[in-house]
Amino acid sequence: MRIVLQSNVNRDLTEVYDRFDQDLFAYLLPTGAQLIEYGGSKKGNIVHLKLPIAGEWISEITEDGNATDTRYFIDEGRKLPFPLKKWRHKHSLYRAGNSTIIEDDMTFSTGNIIADMLVYPGLLLAFLPRVWQYKSYFNH
Repeated sequence: MRIVLQSNVNRDLTEVYDRFDQDLFAYLLPTGAQLIEYGGSKKGNIVHLKLPIAGEWISEITEDGNATDTRYFIDEGRKLPFPLKKWRHKHSLYRAGNSTIIEDDMTFSTGNIIADMLVYPGLLLAFLPRVWQYKSYFNH
């Protein structure tokens, strides 16, 4: 299944991309989550979390790139909390005049479409706050 969220922040693309760092990641973490390791957003980097009930979540950055008006990186789950079996999250930044659009494009699977539909609302609620968290973080 797929979840796509977008947020428009009143900052230049380069500034937003340069601030996609450990401080931002810590700011976005859900309550009770613990950041074990943050390697960065370049290919080969690892991000390791411990979630309060679900347990460990380890993702690897498998791709990153940039062009004149776009920056992106993709993380894929290496160790996922139950019931997730697959996770791919493309973080894209797009220049929009003097602003930047941040897009979170996530695909996931539990291996069962019915379980996917049951998990979908929880993942949506977990990531939906990012829409205003990005605005708060970058626009203050």
